[in-house]
Amino acid sequence: MTPTRAAVLTESGRPAPYAGSRPLEIRELELAPPGPGELLVRVRAAGLCHSDLSVIDGSRPRPLPMALGHEAAGEVVAAGEGAEFGPGDHVVLTFVPACGDCPGCAAGRPALCAPGAAANRAGTLLGGARRWPEGVAHHLGVSAFSEYVVVSSRSAVRVDPSLPPEIAALFGCAVLTGAGAVVHSAAVTPHDSVAVFGLGGVGLSALLAARAAGVSELVAVDLVPEKLALARDLGATQAIEGGPDVAERVREATGGGADKVIETTGVVPVLAQAYAATAPGGTTVTVGLPGPDRELTLPALSLVAEERTLRGSYLGSCVPRRDVPRFVEMYAAGLLPVDRLLSHRLTLDEVNTGFDRLRTGEAVRQVIVF
Repeated sequence: MTPTRAAVLTESGRPAPYAGSRPLEIRELELAPPGPGELLVRVRAAGLCHSDLSVIDGSRPRPLPMALGHEAAGEVVAAGEGAEFGPGDHVVLTFVPACGDCPGCAAGRPALCAPGAAANRAGTLLGGARRWPEGVAHHLGVSAFSEYVVVSSRSAVRVDPSLPPEIAALFGCAVLTGAGAVVHSAAVTPHDSVAVFGLGGVGLSALLAARAAGVSELVAVDLVPEKLALARDLGATQAIEGGPDVAERVREATGGGADKVIETTGVVPVLAQAYAATAPGGTTVTVGLPGPDRELTLPALSLVAEERTLRGSYLGSCVPRRDVPRFVEMYAAGLLPVDRLLSHRLTLDEVNTGFDRLRTGEAVRQVIVF
């Protein structure tokens, strides 16, 4: 057994501010050893993401209690039989463990892994087991807000040890989701005009990837002036504050709508605005996760008469073992400066305060450094 301190959610929907209501409790737990195909990982850094916040506020129900967190980097301490990794390997952890055998995996779309999705919903690892004690569930196969975790080796990607862990962690979710949406889901080319709605870690990763793709017209949309200023600094050609008429303003800024629009907020009215800001013949890609009961209403005729595309993107439609190294290489070459997204470094004990910052839009990407 491995002793560890972990942030555990016991009850969703506690009122904000979370620094007072403290939905995440720091507990002393003991992890069971890794089973076949599993790894014991010492977590070096873990990012705070809206996918965690949606479990905390109750908009995405999960089995509780749950050790939260899903974006992380660390070092392998021990490996179960057949795990493909060894002690000392540095890894980025991703939130969809891909079995490699189901139809989604066989089609080269591991984000659609059916066994991985089932395990994530159940709060287990890919093989169906839990390694936490006392009925505590795993979050998306990772449970990153802990000094140590047990994960499926299918959740891990080996990276260079020289990559700082607080930067490496960002590649597990923010960069894969945002940059992947640009590269794979939207297939952005230098000839496209691009708009990004929502400038958190995912949205700004998308903006950086669009800039790296060579687009000349890049519009950033958010409600927070500081994020708009950062977007300009990172390469946005125009920055537009959100509001009821934001779609019209994006259309005016792009001469009739952006060719490719990336929506990252998970807020249904914002997705409707992003669709309305897309040019005829263009593509709207959404990576945000609205509540499971939310519905979207669109002018159906526009899909045919304007040859429009509305596409969902999970994990950026990436293959993590291919794309994490690719995006890390782009970072090392200065093409994807994701270190600029790191707005706060936290301790594990500051996790509730961190989610207050995330909830109010004060932070871009916060990382717990162990």
